[in-house]
Amino acid sequence: MAPLPKYPEDTKAVVLLDDETVTVESDGDVVIHKRIAYKILRSDGRDRGTLELEEDKEAKVVSFKGWGIPATGQDMAVTEKDAVERSKYDNESYSDIRQDFLAAPAPDPGNVVGFEYEIHWRPDLLQVTWSFQHQDPVREARFTLQTPPGWEYNVHWLNHVEIPAQQDAPNQSHFAVQDVPGVDIEDDAPPEEALEAHAILNFAPTDPALRQKTLDSWNEFGLWDNRLTAGRRDDSPEIEAKVKELTASATTPVDKMRAITLWVQKQIRYYAVEIGVGGYQPHPASEVFAHGFGDCKDKATLLSSMLKDAGIDSYYVLIQHERGMLGPDDPPWNQFDHVILAIQLPAGTPNSGLYATYQHPTLGTLLFFDPTDDLDPLGYLPYYLQANYGLLVTDQGGELVELPLLAPPTNRMFRQEQYSLYPTGELDGAVTEIRWGQPAAESREQIREAVAQDSRADVLESYLAKFIPGADLTDARADNLDNLNDHLVLNFQFFARNYAQTSGDLLLVRPRVMGEWDSTILEDASKPRQYPVDLGVAYLWSDVVEIALPPGYEVADLPEPVKADYPFASYTSKVECDGKVLHYTRTLQVKSVIVPVDQLPDLKKFYEEVGQDENASAVLKRTAAN
Repeated sequence: MAPLPKYPEDTKAVVLLDDETVTVESDGDVVIHKRIAYKILRSDGRDRGTLELEEDKEAKVVSFKGWGIPATGQDMAVTEKDAVERSKYDNESYSDIRQDFLAAPAPDPGNVVGFEYEIHWRPDLLQVTWSFQHQDPVREARFTLQTPPGWEYNVHWLNHVEIPAQQDAPNQSHFAVQDVPGVDIEDDAPPEEALEAHAILNFAPTDPALRQKTLDSWNEFGLWDNRLTAGRRDDSPEIEAKVKELTASATTPVDKMRAITLWVQKQIRYYAVEIGVGGYQPHPASEVFAHGFGDCKDKATLLSSMLKDAGIDSYYVLIQHERGMLGPDDPPWNQFDHVILAIQLPAGTPNSGLYATYQHPTLGTLLFFDPTDDLDPLGYLPYYLQANYGLLVTDQGGELVELPLLAPPTNRMFRQEQYSLYPTGELDGAVTEIRWGQPAAESREQIREAVAQDSRADVLESYLAKFIPGADLTDARADNLDNLNDHLVLNFQFFARNYAQTSGDLLLVRPRVMGEWDSTILEDASKPRQYPVDLGVAYLWSDVVEIALPPGYEVADLPEPVKADYPFASYTSKVECDGKVLHYTRTLQVKSVIVPVDQLPDLKKFYEEVGQDENASAVLKRTAAN
């Protein structure tokens, strides 16, 4: 074996060979044969010694085996009889997908492990993806394609220059790459799959019946989805009656939408039953309504049917739940894992409180809504779906559209704090937090899980302990916890020992008591950052703090005001004293969620400016009379 190149010290393993052969048969079935071999370099690369395969009735694993080649000793092999099989999903879903796990012998540093398997697949769409870049560097990757006579195909390359095909025989060609670097996993970066190099192959068969499985464009993708969902949104007498009941007192289209969407969010339990094409095709709305459960596409289907009964049109939107997986210039490829709705607002509908909107050139104002998410009310959208691309599906086909990034004030947290400081450094106080949008949704989810475990106090105490370790929570209350259409209010009362530090006649107190936005994400100087930083959500965060000075003390020094303004975020703070009370105010606004690599030095500087302010102290001095 030729010596390996020098890799970074933290490289866990290297792919020596990734050899994949795809044979497309005349009926559209696909046979995938793959061989892959790793050399384990570090102990934390041992998991490369486990093969994980999925199969269902449309994709059958025909054979698989593995082997281990120790640096010293005799080669060892395992076969499918040594594998472990289990269902893919937990009790929240039922599916015919099974997982096979096969462990190769001796996956230890210095050893080589490998696997070989064959899968017979009947795809819903005539598309194959060749992924030849992962976390591990790759010495050699090869992809061989065999197609039926007369079939054509096109190739789209993502995150890689075009590789010319090498013709091996009639209807057979291959692509090959060498020394592909590994993808460095960075915190708060786009998802790994979005950074890896791919080749997407779409096939054009000679059989007209199979052409319906071809993806020539995003429009074709939408037409394919339309065929799957045809008739699924038809209502029933029971659905019609429920809509009349829910909207009996509604006086406007928005009132009707709020009543219907909230009912679907709360009353239709998420439970997926996906067998075969059921991974893509929703159950009929009447079945979802009767059973009271469904997955994302089922809930979207029922909601669309109910809105139609109320005179409101809506459209499916296929989307990927991870921002960054799809881009505006990507070719049509099946990367969607979630379904939401675009609700067509009737002309003249006031858009007050309806933030997640999109102006379509022919459909007018569309309001995006995720009925699977039961934490965000109508008008909002989960943060990970914002600034993301989805496929809007209408009767005319599909259209890739960018979902909006909600303005910072829609995701707001306002914190008002009042404290009394004692000469011995104790701090006694009360805090009120008012939360809208994503901050409210996040807290509702945490508290809801805690209530289910009968540990709400633990959640609130843990939240407080992040900022003031050792503080005693004396009282806590959450208002509007279940009312999604109103802001969430959290109230805390606590007592903290040794909050301020004493030094002779001086008392050092940090005006910023709660809340931290400083980050160490960019402090690794061992290697430069390669990928953008995803800040998650645009939001507005404000603190108003009052700290009553202890008797016998006066201000000796105050932190300087801070003002930092960058394209992605801004921050201001100020500390004042009226003789008896310290007044500290600050405002943070995140304006965009993706910070490109060329702006990362500014982001690091921004974090440093915020961190310095968050840790700055006011100096109090004992007066002469004391």
